Amino acid sequence: MPDIIIKTERPRVEDLLARYRTAIGSDYDGYRNHVYRAITYAMHFLNNALQYEQLVETAFVYHDIGLWTDHELAYLEPSEAVALEDNKRFGWGLEPDALSGAIHWHHKLFRYQGAHQDVIEACRKADWIDATQGWVRKGMSRSSISHVESTFPNCGFHNALLRLAKEYGGSTVVGGFKVIRGIVKW
Repeated sequence: MPDIIIKTERPRVEDLLARYRTAIGSDYDGYRNHVYRAITYAMHFLNNALQYEQLVETAFVYHDIGLWTDHELAYLEPSEAVALEDNKRFGWGLEPDALSGAIHWHHKLFRYQGAHQDVIEACRKADWIDATQGWVRKGMSRSSISHVESTFPNCGFHNALLRLAKEYGGSTVVGGFKVIRGIVKW
């Protein structure tokens, strides 16, 4: 059995995602499962420390949300803005810089160093694992990745990203270039 803890019920995630179900539309199940997979990986890297759970759950609910709320391929800043606004509006009390950083740096190619490094780096590594469907593992075992992926199936998430790149960019190639230019950080 893989050495990863998988939580299949996350009430906070369900509550937060429900607010955006209409905006996400038919991509909802795929995005939801992507969020669950990424949270699982990030929490593993954080030794499942409960002090990070609310921040990690919130960051991953919002990390790509700008694709659907703002219809933007350069979605990091719109996603950050929605997360920070909801954090303030609903009084969650999450550290704004940590929340913003976990979203802003989740596509960083190289290790993040700076304030809130533990949680931001865990989120960065987690998203790379899931975005590459386990091709990039960041030290995670293949069996753990397989276990997480079988618990939370893809449901067309990666195909939805390609479709949105084409829809918003005019073509998959142009959209892909806009995505890379807009979200990849060094």
